Amino acid sequence: MEKYCIIGHPLGHSLSPQIHTRLFALSGKPAEYQLHDISPEELPKKYAFLDEFAGINVTIPHKVAIIDYCSRLSEGAARYSSVNCVKGGEKLGCNTDVIGFTKSIEMLGATLASKVTVIGCGGVGRMICIEAALEGAELTIAALERDIQLAEKVAEEINEQKPGASVKITAIENGCLDKSNGGDLLINSCPVGMFPKSDKMPCTEEVVGKFEYVFDVVYNPKETLLVKTAREKGKKSLNGMAMLVLQAVAAHEIWYGAKFNKSDIDKIITDMENLV
Repeated sequence: MEKYCIIGHPLGHSLSPQIHTRLFALSGKPAEYQLHDISPEELPKKYAFLDEFAGINVTIPHKVAIIDYCSRLSEGAARYSSVNCVKGGEKLGCNTDVIGFTKSIEMLGATLASKVTVIGCGGVGRMICIEAALEGAELTIAALERDIQLAEKVAEEINEQKPGASVKITAIENGCLDKSNGGDLLINSCPVGMFPKSDKMPCTEEVVGKFEYVFDVVYNPKETLLVKTAREKGKKSLNGMAMLVLQAVAAHEIWYGAKFNKSDIDKIITDMENLV
């Protein structure tokens, strides 16, 4: 029986075991999925231990440091200098976050080749901003005043990869985006609205009303205040559970060429939403 695992620190309560166990069962593959809480200081000493696994999921804070363990990187992992999935044996480092994100936008019915505003630009927000721009978005990055320099750095990265890309930066004042020219797709990539502070959202109702589609990377609670507000305004909205499950699906495709039915994956997304 092959062994797979997720590494991170601290891992805390992770849905990964439930998601991956379901995916292994659907594919009929006997496998064991483990959690390993490994601190940044321990990681280099654990390289030999990681060789025991046929596949590894990687979460915070190891997505950059694990690159030293990899023999080569996929295009997405190299583009974002971030690895969240390693194929054992050949030690191929991949980024399935971007796959989960783009497939979530497809599930929402939106397109990145449109007028897109992304709230936040750190971590997963950086990836989302760059991917949106590369897909042809007319992009606005909304960042807290203290993060404007970070937003400018992301904009520079975008222009290095796609000269002439349409990128604007707007400052978020008082912790909530209250001004926007609107557009097609609004994406929240920051933790505002996450449990237990689920009575917050990263923008005003007025801003939500200026977009047709809303995607929130937060998945706990399953209906964030942002998603709820969008729904009440008749907008199409989606939380981050689809992204979490779809990036896991991509890992199985990379690890052993798995194929799944859409209805089975939709059922996992719904079941995981009901667990939070």
